[in-house]
Amino acid sequence: MTPAQKFAVFLLAAATTVPVGGATDSRTLYTIDSQKSKLEIQVAREGFFKAFGHDHLVSAKEFSGEVQLDSAKLENSSVSFTVEAKSLAVLDPGESEKDRKDVQTTMLGEQVLGVERYPQIQFSSSSVKVVSKKKGVYELQVEGTLSLHGAKKPVTVPVRAQILEDGTLSAYADVPLLQSDYGITPIKIAGGTVRVKDRLKLTFQILARKGS
Repeated sequence: MTPAQKFAVFLLAAATTVPVGGATDSRTLYTIDSQKSKLEIQVAREGFFKAFGHDHLVSAKEFSGEVQLDSAKLENSSVSFTVEAKSLAVLDPGESEKDRKDVQTTMLGEQVLGVERYPQIQFSSSSVKVVSKKKGVYELQVEGTLSLHGAKKPVTVPVRAQILEDGTLSAYADVPLLQSDYGITPIKIAGGTVRVKDRLKLTFQILARKGS
């Protein structure tokens, strides 16, 4: 092989191993471990006779998602997740099994979530802002779009995140939402003297592992 040929081979090898612009890809894929994660919805009651109603605690049983974490610049990171709406289960500790089933049937039905028409709840981030960092814990502000009940709305989610010693990603967030923003009318009973609040709270406790 002539010196010119050797030089051409070297250039070809360099072109296939170095990204355009000479920059390395600092992103790492993390996949949410649904068995070690928790997604809950808290729904409170109000009204003149609210003492005769019940607050509700709902948990998602089937959800998935991923985080593209850019260790060099967190602002380039992204997150997405999908919840199977039919997997939402009413926990309501202390209530009878019949009452829980009745609430769940109402929640999944056309009067509220309409899971047959809207089978998934989805979130996709559009930007990530680092608010603060202290002892390896990041306070982030994640903006994105939440798709629920056929409506898509922008939301801002405050997130606390850190990389644990075993390399997994841990994140916690809670965000308030108005049901009416997504075309859902809060349930009323007894002529409206007992009703659930329009505002509910979503809480996420996420553990994500490297790779798919």
